[in-house]
Amino acid sequence: MTEDSQRNFRSVYYEKVGFRGVEEKKSLEILLKDDRLDIEKLCTFSQRFPLPSMYRALVWKVLLGILPPHHESHAQVMMYRKEQYSDVLHALEVIRFISDATPQVEVYLYMHRLESGKLPRSPSFPLEPEDEVFLAIAKAMEEMVEDSVDCYWITRCFVNQLNSKYRDTLPQLPKAFEQYLNLEDSRLLSHLKACCAVSTLPYELWFKKCFAGCLPESSLQRIWDKVVSGSCKILVFVAVEILLTFKIKVMALNSAEKITKFLENIPQDSSDAIVSKAIDLWHKHCGTPVHSA
Repeated sequence: MTEDSQRNFRSVYYEKVGFRGVEEKKSLEILLKDDRLDIEKLCTFSQRFPLPSMYRALVWKVLLGILPPHHESHAQVMMYRKEQYSDVLHALEVIRFISDATPQVEVYLYMHRLESGKLPRSPSFPLEPEDEVFLAIAKAMEEMVEDSVDCYWITRCFVNQLNSKYRDTLPQLPKAFEQYLNLEDSRLLSHLKACCAVSTLPYELWFKKCFAGCLPESSLQRIWDKVVSGSCKILVFVAVEILLTFKIKVMALNSAEKITKFLENIPQDSSDAIVSKAIDLWHKHCGTPVHSA
């Protein structure tokens, strides 16, 4: 029996006896021991399985380009990242743009704006829509990543990925949502259309903010594994599964305003089940895409 077939056999066995994830963790550890990390294999793993929490930050940093594939360079590159973080932070303090009272997520935002050459003249300037997206993602990331340097870099590169790699795809997600909801439950979609709710659904919360502020971070990070590793289309299936999960409630609401308000504040206790079903739905319709939106 070859090494791959042995690994596949063990995966099936562990899953049958209730130890799903044990073999996956071992497989990831093997990938992470390579002298030069294989980006494509890490993407494939992240698309197929949830990342173990102890390795999530490392894998995200590699996939987002914060760290290079070569292990031997990680310590030195992170030292440069920390120095850059400290320099930008110091610059904001010198020009008195931030103080000890400035919330940490706002500090991250102003650091990002300064590095992008888009720092406003004053912190009192009104926020742009893109700033609201950054703050929502940074606030969620704070709950997932303990180290402030890691949190800033991952947030910054995650947002940059949304604005570059997924720039053309994100505006198409509402249409894809409508398409897949129709396939899963045409009656539910008809109800939304009858209430004129399709155009007023919280697409910005779902797709631009990637459900930050909508789902708890414990569920959110499993979705972001897929976004970081190459597919923002997972967001569509999370939205579809939210509608399917709360179908009875949504069908009982008869106005676009009520439907949207409910979907912006869904009960949190169903979130883990929603994400699991959404990932199954995503695999059902899309297989296991790699490097695709």
